[in-house]
Amino acid sequence: MITGGAEALRLLRAQGGDVGAMLRRLAEGAGASFVAERDRWTLWLPALLGAGIGAYFLLSVEPPLWLGAALPAAALVGAVALRRRPALRLLGFWLTVAALGFGAAELRTATVAAPVLTKRFGPVEVTGRIVQADDLERGGRLLLEDVSVPGLAADQTPERIRLRVRRDLGDLRPGERVKVRAVLLPPPGPVAPGAFDFQRQAFFAGLGATGYAVAPPVRIEGGAPASRFDLWLIDLRQTVNDRIVACIDGPAGAMASALLTGQRTAIPESDMQAMRDSGLAHLIAISGLNIGLVAGIVFFAVRALLALAGPVALRYPIKKWAAVAALFATLGYTLLAGQSAPTERSFLMTAIVLLGVMLDRTALSMRLIAWAAAVLLLFNPEYLLGVSFQLSFAATLALIAVYEALRGRLAPMRDGLGWWQRGGIYLAGVLLTSVVAGLATAPYVVFHFGRFAIYGVAANMIAVPLTGFWIMPWGLLAFALMPFGLESLALVPMGWGVEGVLWTARTVASWPGAVTGLPAMPTYGLMIVTLGGLWLALWRRRWRLAGLPMIALGLATGLLSRPPDVLIAADGGLMAVRGADGALMLSSARAGRFSAEGWLRLDGQDGGAPVWPETGATADGIMRCDALGCIYRASGQVVALMRRPEALAEDCGAAGVILSREPVRARCRSARLVVDRFDLWRNGSYALWLSPGGVRAEHARGVRGNRPWVLDPRRRRGGDDDE
Repeated sequence: MITGGAEALRLLRAQGGDVGAMLRRLAEGAGASFVAERDRWTLWLPALLGAGIGAYFLLSVEPPLWLGAALPAAALVGAVALRRRPALRLLGFWLTVAALGFGAAELRTATVAAPVLTKRFGPVEVTGRIVQADDLERGGRLLLEDVSVPGLAADQTPERIRLRVRRDLGDLRPGERVKVRAVLLPPPGPVAPGAFDFQRQAFFAGLGATGYAVAPPVRIEGGAPASRFDLWLIDLRQTVNDRIVACIDGPAGAMASALLTGQRTAIPESDMQAMRDSGLAHLIAISGLNIGLVAGIVFFAVRALLALAGPVALRYPIKKWAAVAALFATLGYTLLAGQSAPTERSFLMTAIVLLGVMLDRTALSMRLIAWAAAVLLLFNPEYLLGVSFQLSFAATLALIAVYEALRGRLAPMRDGLGWWQRGGIYLAGVLLTSVVAGLATAPYVVFHFGRFAIYGVAANMIAVPLTGFWIMPWGLLAFALMPFGLESLALVPMGWGVEGVLWTARTVASWPGAVTGLPAMPTYGLMIVTLGGLWLALWRRRWRLAGLPMIALGLATGLLSRPPDVLIAADGGLMAVRGADGALMLSSARAGRFSAEGWLRLDGQDGGAPVWPETGATADGIMRCDALGCIYRASGQVVALMRRPEALAEDCGAAGVILSREPVRARCRSARLVVDRFDLWRNGSYALWLSPGGVRAEHARGVRGNRPWVLDPRRRRGGDDDE
């Protein structure tokens, strides 16, 4: 017995020694790989900045402003003090970069802070200057600044207000002053705890209120348009849009305008959905493809024209001249299309490439994207949380990484090929690009939209060549002809190509199973996927493959996380419960459509949701309703969803959880949890998880914390209703 125990102990020690030796070998191998890839260290700077920015946004309270300056300074001092110890010096430098991201985010928050409406206000006559006037599929939308609202003090008046107008905007132009009677609303909060935070986005955009007009806007006589460059540029964009839609009718005109000016609001929602479901939405995002096409077309066209003049081509650097022309054309296109994250990223990268041509230097593509990301994150840290930034950089990073891996093999293949062989390589490149970009962006698409386009590769094989070889060349020619009033000569054939893209999108989107709904992974899962993707793309040695299990682990969190059983909108007007089949059921088909769409998207539930019965029981028997409310039973818990306060007398003794859109003024000692109108008013939307052991509840305020963009209705910034 003693001998057997000693033998077992010896084996355990031996195995422990083997494990320890294996871990030491792994650590030594990782260290050697890390040192060998010294030239790739700088590529991690944007990731370190992003880590600091992410840490700032994850805080539940706003840190003191001095902390954003103290952290980078302290980390830098530590790095200098440890300069004789390379490993600690490098760690100190990393912490300095991360702290710089933290400080940039805090500074950005402090500089953009502006008054925000906290309660419904109006109808009231609003006066302001038009910053943007968008035509919608139905009606229009105005963005106003320099706003005056009777009943609101100057320090309570939002700097910018966005209003929905039921009628067409007519000839209203950016820069003009208007007055409009409207109902003003605070920017809406998340539809569920942890969901997309429009209040945060509005905060950084300077948008202090939304609302809707109850009467047509009226131009104020004598209110001459402002002479600011940004308003002039917006007015120019509107003028170009008007001339495009005058030449191309219907959805194709709206689509053509989106490609050339970035204005997408007039595209019918059915066509926008078809573009998303077919995987073609990136074509109208004014991202790398569009910017690259503009630069490439102008560069090669100018160079070819200059090459026709023999003396000029022999005596002057026409390649550099073409690069200068392409740079100015790209800058103009970027300004006209608006400054979104993908547009700015694409312009920065394209500009560096063109500058490299002018200086006779070869640009390093991975360094391009690293510096572009670093610049954008330093000046606009909030971009890190936006879907445009995430999709744009995920796709570009993956494509550059694949190109780096294949560059040495592909270069010899192009030598001595005929035109049809080069065409085949181009189509193979489109196929590879679509697959790589689709896989790289899929986690982010699912996280934000809960949908994944199955046939995106097939759609891109048709639409991308059509856009590059037909649509965009005609579009650039239209820009050149507009000063002479001859743009129709180019816009009409451009419209034929746009119709082809729309036909492709509608056809592919109509295929069975073209899009599938998937539940969103938790935020920490997306962070793991992002780290794995960076590890796989930024390193070159074999240890980069360690990124694959990281990505798999992050994706698995979507399967392991449990969605809520009950959801309540912030105004209490809509509730949802999970049926026996795992799908959500809604309390109403009409109320809270915005919340309903958000819930179903987060849940990956495509095709709508059933509605509770007014009276009687659901088919699965887990819910029974009457005129006063409903009783929901799941996981051993009983939840009362009250329609009227009179239901409390009966539900208090029967239910452990009571949810009511009305105030619950009487106490209910038997209930574990009571959520009423006051709780929703203070905390926003709620999510509940039921289990035999109890009930777990989260609300939007608890997840978001007390941050500058989180509206507290108890801080009365708005005035009284004027109704």
